[in-house]
Amino acid sequence: MSWFESFILGLVQGLTEFLPISSSAHLRLTAAFAGWHDPGAAFTAITQIGTETAVLIYFRKDIARIVTAWFRSLTDKSMRSDHDAQMGWLVIVGSIPIGVLGITLKDQIEGPFRDLRLIATTLIVMGIVLGVADRLAARDEAGGRHRVVRDRKTLKDLGVKDGLIFGVCQAMALIPGVSRSGATISGGLLMGYTRESAARYSFLLAIPAVLASGAYELKDAGEGHVSWGPTIFATIIAFAVGYAVIAWFMKFITTKSFMPFVIYRILLGILLFILIGTDVLSPHAGESAG
Repeated sequence: MSWFESFILGLVQGLTEFLPISSSAHLRLTAAFAGWHDPGAAFTAITQIGTETAVLIYFRKDIARIVTAWFRSLTDKSMRSDHDAQMGWLVIVGSIPIGVLGITLKDQIEGPFRDLRLIATTLIVMGIVLGVADRLAARDEAGGRHRVVRDRKTLKDLGVKDGLIFGVCQAMALIPGVSRSGATISGGLLMGYTRESAARYSFLLAIPAVLASGAYELKDAGEGHVSWGPTIFATIIAFAVGYAVIAWFMKFITTKSFMPFVIYRILLGILLFILIGTDVLSPHAGESAG
């Protein structure tokens, strides 16, 4: 991998990680369209450490409060009813599905799941799911002639059951094209949570999963055509760009619809099917050297 490739891929990772359009799919597609080798699951997981570092900094006050309350709750029973302490446990509970499935499906994640036909399918299907979830949320928020405005749930309403459902939604993002934020936000909206609450828990939930995955894949960073230097460089780029994107996205979702992302996902998926169907693009482009 050249330094230019690592710069572009780091830029793509930072731009797409927090948007509901799948960063892993866009890394895969960027390489395929450019005629580069597939950067691989290890490169993707490690560069995500950069974007998760941006989350740690952006939500540093929330995270410090949650971690502090959680540790105090281990010895102080009175703290166990504290919302922040409960959030700590809920992040742990919600991380279980992706941890179990990530280890169980490791070979599939690094192989069959990177087929461009599967990516095209998940882009379209999850785009439709996100569109339906967003529409339901908008209907509750706006009400209508024959409907009253309905209050949606916030993180104070989050319990173990919903936390696990969020976790299962996050685990679906092991398939490129699903999108970690897209799946968890869709799940949250369908369960009746506000856009801001679903997105905030999505980002918090991703921290242990992404950091653990990145640390696990560190051993493979120097294998194949991807070396340590370009991987670290891409991770730094992803961090810088990711921080700017997350700040913008958290403001965007408070007033805007997810429909632009829904339309983008569906059109990109259709384009992929057309390119593959006309033999312009191979569904396994770049895989052999990845």
